[in-house]
Amino acid sequence: MNLLTRYLGREIYLSIALVFAALIALFAFLDLIHELNVMQGQYHIGYVLLFVVLTIPGHVYELFPVAVLVGTIFALVQMAASSELTIYRASGASLWQMMAALFKIALPLVALSFAFSEFVAPPSERLAQQLRLKAQNAQVALKEFRSGVWVKDERSFVNVKNVMPDTSLLNIDIYRFDETSHLQAITHASRANFIEQGRWRLEEVRETRFDKHGISVHALDTQEWASALNPAILSVLLVVPEQMSAYDLYQYTAHLKENRQQSARYEIAMWNKLVYPFALLVMMILALPFASYHKRSGGISGMVFMGIALGLVFHFVGRLFASLGALNNWQPLFSATAMTGLFLLLGMAMLWWTERR
Repeated sequence: MNLLTRYLGREIYLSIALVFAALIALFAFLDLIHELNVMQGQYHIGYVLLFVVLTIPGHVYELFPVAVLVGTIFALVQMAASSELTIYRASGASLWQMMAALFKIALPLVALSFAFSEFVAPPSERLAQQLRLKAQNAQVALKEFRSGVWVKDERSFVNVKNVMPDTSLLNIDIYRFDETSHLQAITHASRANFIEQGRWRLEEVRETRFDKHGISVHALDTQEWASALNPAILSVLLVVPEQMSAYDLYQYTAHLKENRQQSARYEIAMWNKLVYPFALLVMMILALPFASYHKRSGGISGMVFMGIALGLVFHFVGRLFASLGALNNWQPLFSATAMTGLFLLLGMAMLWWTERR
């Protein structure tokens, strides 16, 4: 059985690598076309190519289940066409032993997928966005409202008009309230730079205070601002939740919950990050029924096309479930695992049907 596992692993890994090469080349080409359309000023072809390269790890993570499904189907169908799998089954390899072999093959891929989702894709995507913004001499315009983004920070409400690529803030208004929800002060600053955890330096400050004696206005060149906000939280404005790491999502979700803000989208993205690598095991189960392929069932290309169709359904309908979950306030864990669970049931049903035959 170990010999079968090693042989299967070699064939499957090779097929997955070929599928990945084709998919990554396609997505990188589409990214290149899109970036060429927005290329302007200092954002020249060199920056465009570097941006496309930096977005590749994100595509690798997103396409992992599709590549594993199609690559495994391709390898199994080829082996079935040459009667290799028939020989293995005839020599005593049961269905459960085949599943165990595929699980062993999938485990390194699960670990690799998790590594990409946590340690490679998020910083690479963030660097890509910062590179493009700096090359275009742009700033991140916050579009939650026309007035910018609003953040609740303990008893203060913070309005930020713009966030620069280095996560410094431009045009900040801080509205501070007391424990009885009465407005104490409004602080406006033209810029804020992060010093260390819990501390920012405000520049060109104008503070309006409200107390029992009336209203007073004070102008300062600089002022320190104590806040729970930090660049890690603000960096989510550069990267969409689906491209953040599970750890960053957990931190940001906790911040939103502490301030009683809507966190459904980030919770769903966090659970997706934790569940997504294990979807590779489900893809292996779904590919196993194709091992019963024989020539009168149709060509290898037909089997591969079915695999591509199933993979795309998993990818896009899974995103649809996540979006519907965020809109309808479904349980985040359900929204993140629904498609994986459905595909697991589909794979088990296909295995049962092929064994019955």
